[in-house]
Formats: sequence, C-alpha cells, structure tokens
Amino acid sequence: MTTSTDHDHRPRAALFDLDGTLVDTNYLHSLTWWQALHQNGHDIPMARIHRAIGMGGDRILEHLLGSAHDHRQDQRLRDAHHALYAAWFDSLPVLDRAADLLRAIAARGLRIVLASSASADEVAAIRAALDVDEVIHGATSADDVDRSKPAPDLVHQALALSDAAPADAVFVGDTVWDVQAAARAGVPCIGLLTGGISEAELTAAGPVTVYPGPPELLRSLDSSPLAGKAPRTTGSGGGDRPETPG
Repeated sequence: MTTSTDHDHRPRAALFDLDGTLVDTNYLHSLTWWQALHQNGHDIPMARIHRAIGMGGDRILEHLLGSAHDHRQDQRLRDAHHALYAAWFDSLPVLDRAADLLRAIAARGLRIVLASSASADEVAAIRAALDVDEVIHGATSADDVDRSKPAPDLVHQALALSDAAPADAVFVGDTVWDVQAAARAGVPCIGLLTGGISEAELTAAGPVTVYPGPPELLRSLDSSPLAGKAPRTTGSGGGDRPETPG
C-alpha cells in the first residue's frame, strides 16, 4: 500500500532538453547541417532542416533524405556537421534566465537531468556554457542510447538517472520530437517556444502547457507542472505517430 508519506519521499525530477530549450542553438544546428549536406551534394531547404532539429544524427538523415538514400554517406555527413558545429563550442549562446531556471528548480528539491539528442561532447560544451553543474543531477546523450528522439529511449535513460517514476517527472523541451519522446515514456512535457517552432504546432503535439521561454517559466514556476505532482500527458504527443511535425 502506498501512503502519502511514501509519495512525499519519492524523488521528483525535471528532465531537460538542451538545444533550443536552454541554449539558443537550433539555428546553428540548422546552418551546420545545411552546410554538411550541401558539401556532399544534397540541397535541402533550411526550413526543412530546422523542423527536424531535435532528432539525433541517427534519425535526422533518414528523415531529410528518405529511407532510400545512400547510407554509405551517413557517417561522413554526421562528421561534417559535427566539425562545423564544434567551431561554436566556445561561444554557445545561453538563453536568457536558463541558468537561473535550473537553479530555482533544484532549490525546490527536484533532480535535474539533461536529456539531449546531441552527442556527448556537444552536451559537455553546453554544460560548460550553462555553468551550473552544481545543480545537475545527471545527463544523458544520444551516445548512451540506441535511438534518439522522438523514440523514448533518452527519456527512459533520464528517468533511470533521476530514480524518479514517470508520474514524478516533467520533461521540458522545445520541439515536437521532445513532446513525442516524453509522451511515449509516460512523462508530461512543458513546451518552450525558444527553438523556433510555432506555438500552434508545438501545442498540437500535446504538451501539458507552453511557455515563451525560460524567463516566463521561471516567473510561473510555482504554478507550473514543476511545482507538484506532474499531470498526465494529454493531446496527440504520444503513441506511434509518423515522424512528421504538426
């Protein structure tokens, strides 16, 4: 039998995406993926690339180039993107109040785990830019799982690191892929508009609520889903939806 005391002692967790959620890097990823693709003979509109940001390198190429593309190029394309993006590692722009938001959440007793489709060294560069490692309970990246977002693997891994149950966690992200991954793991998602996805499109994916960005979530923190037991996910974010946003 579970008592209220048992529930009070269960860990609660805030699981955070990184690119577009805490750092203003989605357009950098769009540009560097476009450059990598262009260098290898693929002309993909940057708008299409931007809408795919949030997927990991294991999924984005098939999403953009189709399942019939020459997979022998995949590693070369991923390496090219990584090299181009790594040039920005020392100047990644942190979103306004993002670090303050993480500190405030940790001060309320939640375990903060970072869960990103980026590679481990990209996550390390973002952590250095945020400079709040003292409040980070753990972090996971695409290198730690078989499938990146919108598969739920990263969210499952983040839950394991936090030792929190899905009902005691909230995911915070900025893309349709974040909402879908969280929903497939049974975790409600707060959406932020800082990644460049429209409010209508992000809302249609099924987050529990949407905020313009970290400052607004910080101001509303004590009335947000992070303030108490997380509500169940509603809307169309879960299930086995096709991997097309909106």
